[in-house]
Amino acid sequence: MTTDPATAAEPAVPGRRIDTLSALTAEQSAAVLALLTDAARADGQQAVSEQGRLQLRGGERDGVRHLLLTVDEDLVGYAQLEDTDPIEAPAAELVVHPAHRGHGHGRALGTALLAASGKRLRVWAHGGHSAARHLAQVLGLTLFRELRQMRRSLTDLELPDPELPAGVRIRTFVPGQDDAAWLAVNAAAFAHHPEQGSLTQRDLDDRKAEPWFDPAGFFLAFENDELVGFHWTKVHAQERLGEVYVVGVAPGNQGGGLGKALTTTGLRHLAAAGLPTAMLYVDADNKAAVRVYERLGFATYETDLMYRTES
Repeated sequence: MTTDPATAAEPAVPGRRIDTLSALTAEQSAAVLALLTDAARADGQQAVSEQGRLQLRGGERDGVRHLLLTVDEDLVGYAQLEDTDPIEAPAAELVVHPAHRGHGHGRALGTALLAASGKRLRVWAHGGHSAARHLAQVLGLTLFRELRQMRRSLTDLELPDPELPAGVRIRTFVPGQDDAAWLAVNAAAFAHHPEQGSLTQRDLDDRKAEPWFDPAGFFLAFENDELVGFHWTKVHAQERLGEVYVVGVAPGNQGGGLGKALTTTGLRHLAAAGLPTAMLYVDADNKAAVRVYERLGFATYETDLMYRTES
């Protein structure tokens, strides 16, 4: 949520309009991506997650709606609402172009999201900026979740050799061959995690089609012929930043050190690629995972916040 401060009595803006769409045209998608690029340049981070940006393209997706805020036909704000979780309230992200902040567009988008979600809403504020916190307060939202981005240097990486549990071997991902097995283990490992655990073949295909996808950095752990864990790394080439994109271990194999071994394997791969820094995301209340990453040399770099309605 990257937007502008709102007051309790925002005046109507002549020419302002919000259209809610189930899919974007190629032209609309390009305009939203350009808006996001301008906002990221001003704010220092993306206002819409990777999943949200992938959902801008490829036509209609179940449960996903796009809100375009225009003033005199110029796109100045965007919001995405995803209602795919059978239990949790719909989740949203929103952004206002830096050149158009201070006019209540953020509040207008937030109000439209509340209406579209039946006043059951969760909203991400990436970076936790003060303006986003104020808008959440104005909209009657309360803090619900804290997601930390942690980083560590790779130039001084000194980690012991990965210690794999007996009978476990690691190889890299083979697109097409390993898709179904990975989706099944990912769903099981992240059954408690609404975003990660619900990934589908289409979501996987979207990521495989991205320029950053490299199966050589996607490590799979097998016990006999059964997939029991994985570490998918990602390289942000422009920023020269490696990412512990996602580490997952099948429920029956957790607690035996496999996750740490997989994490070490991926970090060594990123360091060998000459990347100076690695990053990852972890929920602040997952204290066990935070401790593991701290022991691996990671420290909190920035925080994303999620707000939600009380109902």
